[in-house]
Amino acid sequence: MHKTLGTHNYYVYILTNKIKTVLYIGVTNNLNERLYYHQNPEAHSKAFTAKYKCSYLLYWEHFTDADIAIAREKEIKKWRREKKDKLISGFNPDWKFLNDKI
Repeated sequence: MHKTLGTHNYYVYILTNKIKTVLYIGVTNNLNERLYYHQNPEAHSKAFTAKYKCSYLLYWEHFTDADIAIAREKEIKKWRREKKDKLISGFNPDWKFLNDKI
């Protein structure tokens, strides 16, 4: 079986709400588009991110292999909040919203 030539992009990302009390970890192949949907949740009003108003990007990792990205998302989701906070702080010490940085 052949893999398609070219670079594929996958992102594991962490969103929060305005007061930074809730974290959401996700994976996508188009971070800009996914952020748009998180910021405009009308069609997905029952989704976790809509319910908890998580649309502020704090963190992301880039991958070229979907399986590795999915495994990383699952790994981070299992972590305690303390460890997730350290991961974010290492990447984004001031916990600034990064939506306009991608």
